[in-house]
Amino acid sequence: MKTLFFTHEPWEEEYMKKEAKPAGADLIFVEGPLTKDHIPPQAADAEIVSVFINSVVDKQVLDAFPKLKLIAARSTGFDHIDTEACKKRGVLAANVPSYGEHTVAEFTFALLLSLSRKIHQAYDQVRETGNFSSEGLRGFDLNGKTIGVVGAGRIGRNVVRIARGFDMRILAYDTHADEEFAKRQDFRYVPLDELFEASDIITLHVPYTNSTHHLINAQSIGRMKKGAYLINTSRGSVVETEALVRALKDGRLGGAALDVLEEEGAYQDEAAFLASGPAEPEELRTLLANHVLIDMPNVIVTPHNAYNSWEGVRRILHATSANISSFIAGRPRNIIS
Repeated sequence: MKTLFFTHEPWEEEYMKKEAKPAGADLIFVEGPLTKDHIPPQAADAEIVSVFINSVVDKQVLDAFPKLKLIAARSTGFDHIDTEACKKRGVLAANVPSYGEHTVAEFTFALLLSLSRKIHQAYDQVRETGNFSSEGLRGFDLNGKTIGVVGAGRIGRNVVRIARGFDMRILAYDTHADEEFAKRQDFRYVPLDELFEASDIITLHVPYTNSTHHLINAQSIGRMKKGAYLINTSRGSVVETEALVRALKDGRLGGAALDVLEEEGAYQDEAAFLASGPAEPEELRTLLANHVLIDMPNVIVTPHNAYNSWEGVRRILHATSANISSFIAGRPRNIIS
């Protein structure tokens, strides 16, 4: 089957050809993301496309692929794919549900430790000014603190395991509680409000859906312990940006570490976003709030990098290859729509 593979990094083409080639796929590599402004001529005959999170597969893009049967997303999240439009067209979409359960959990604690011990500020101070004073750099221990894990799936479970190593008190919220796992790891599932009220640190590991849109908002932040810290390695739109900025400015929250931002696509390419025509006021406010966040000393922002270890990326490629091979063999797997 003719398969268009929209590359994210140059080495992926050679790796897919030599190490992870999907059986039965006629691979054609296209540099860059798939968007309405970047549709290659091979689209007319393509039956499968594989895309990374920087692609945007909406109805307009789907209309350019009349023979498309499968979208193989190289990610766990799939909010960059219009799944309703896929269903109407009869196009299946598959994701990679389990590549990063260790990778993202480890990055979560990298962010948390940087925030709790002000490592980012200390690094900047020494590098930029040569100042070795520790004044203003006092942090706090994780030992004995309560961490609230919102979403105890594959990634969240590994966050729980790592937190146990720091001897933290652990609370978790998930729509499907695994009480046996909770007993083994010595933590409790609690309602979301209780988690907000009791946690010193709240870390988000939920997918982006209609039900999780702005899960963290002015109302939920108001329930949180004063001075709590927020970690987000899930999706930017799970957090209402303007509410977060206000809470950080007025001291309601002590700090935040964010690997994802709301409207991060627009933030990454502001010139194109602003040149594309009149923007919604809400989008512009969010864009401005993102700038404010990045300049705050008690905030760490990283560029959607939690997935990005060599091991994690290779697992993504192999799992994507398996999804494509299984579909060609008539056994679709990891289908999200």
